[in-house]
Amino acid sequence: MSMMKEFKEFAMRGNVVDMAVGIVIGAAFGKIVSSFVKDVIMPPIGLLLGGVDFSSLAITLKEAVGKSPAVVIKYGAFINTVLDFVIVAFAIFMVIRAMNSLKKKEEEAPAPEPEPSKEELLLSEIRDLLKQGTPQP
Repeated sequence: MSMMKEFKEFAMRGNVVDMAVGIVIGAAFGKIVSSFVKDVIMPPIGLLLGGVDFSSLAITLKEAVGKSPAVVIKYGAFINTVLDFVIVAFAIFMVIRAMNSLKKKEEEAPAPEPEPSKEELLLSEIRDLLKQGTPQP
């Protein structure tokens, strides 16, 4: 089997395609959450804490000199990233929790009995007649 054919088989499996779709949707969801944290959640929190803009919080280790940039530890950006993670993790937890509860409800609900086929009905009648000992014509 050629390497390209083998790779095509691997790449077109259902699990791989599903995983790729999940990664793309997850990346888009991550951008939405990052914007939500940065633009919606952090400004009111900063306002409550005395007008602090978290994205600009940093410790300067070395000032900028000429063309060399300043060396800073941007702990405010880190706080934003941690909040992004917490919100994404909580959202995923809620989705998985909802899916598990739906799965549990499906498992608890009894499956309806299928209607017996014509052959099964005929065989049941024959069995019942044999049990009764009815003479055959």
